[in-house]
Amino acid sequence: MADIIALIKELRERTGAGMMDCKKALLESNMDVAKAQAWLHEKGVLKAAKKADRVAAEGLSLVFINGQQGLLLEVNCETDFVSRGDAFRKLVNDTAAIILKNKPKTLEQALTLTANLFTEATVKIGEKLSLRRFSLMTKLPHQFFGQYVHMNGVVSSLTVVEGGTQAFADQLAMHITDRNPLYPSLSSIPAQLIKEETVKQQALVKEDPKYTNKPEAILVKIVEGKVNTMFKESSLDMQPFMFAENEEPTKVFLEKHKTKVHQFARYKVGEGIEKKVVDFASEVMSQVKNTH
Repeated sequence: MADIIALIKELRERTGAGMMDCKKALLESNMDVAKAQAWLHEKGVLKAAKKADRVAAEGLSLVFINGQQGLLLEVNCETDFVSRGDAFRKLVNDTAAIILKNKPKTLEQALTLTANLFTEATVKIGEKLSLRRFSLMTKLPHQFFGQYVHMNGVVSSLTVVEGGTQAFADQLAMHITDRNPLYPSLSSIPAQLIKEETVKQQALVKEDPKYTNKPEAILVKIVEGKVNTMFKESSLDMQPFMFAENEEPTKVFLEKHKTKVHQFARYKVGEGIEKKVVDFASEVMSQVKNTH
């Protein structure tokens, strides 16, 4: 075991390929590092590895339904142009099929299941490609999947709803896509998170000159109000329902339709990824220079 670990380390240092790829290459090459390097090159792993440090913040967020199984996933690429192509769409569809069939519990498991698929697609498409996240949901026969895909896959949501109708479940998914709730209800917000936000608001109120000389009891109420306002905005049941004419909270409509939201997820492509800013003119000039 010690020998193979040393060989894996050497092969990784030579190629930059992942640990599991290096291990497989060595096993396929009778532990010969040079042959393993050639094997990695032949399989396209090295081309994929060279793109690993690039930023992939474009892509698609899509919903897939297969009977009682629902899947929301985000797959990333480097450019919007690639995200609109057939080859990338096929990669997303193939990834969804693998996840729905194998039902991985973690992202790590899903990455292992789709590793070869992404390596081949990276070589073909020529950009860094990655499975960023997925949410696999199961519903009972009497429940509904609510789904909504915005702008052909820029933002998508999936929810499991009990009661009501399919149309109302889809409305809820549209609301989730638009309003981005973080929690199903106020009661589901972790106590520790409320405590941390309270401490933060206490510090902000203390530093604000307009609250100077206010009685302590009043300051407590002000902080409470700020914390409640913030969490109401991120709680699905307290958000004004987007299909309501009179700004009634979603909770009212859930009760009216005798509906309960069991689970939901919302993915916006590239959210939280720091995008690389490219000076297009400079990049073109550098390519011109490199050709001479």
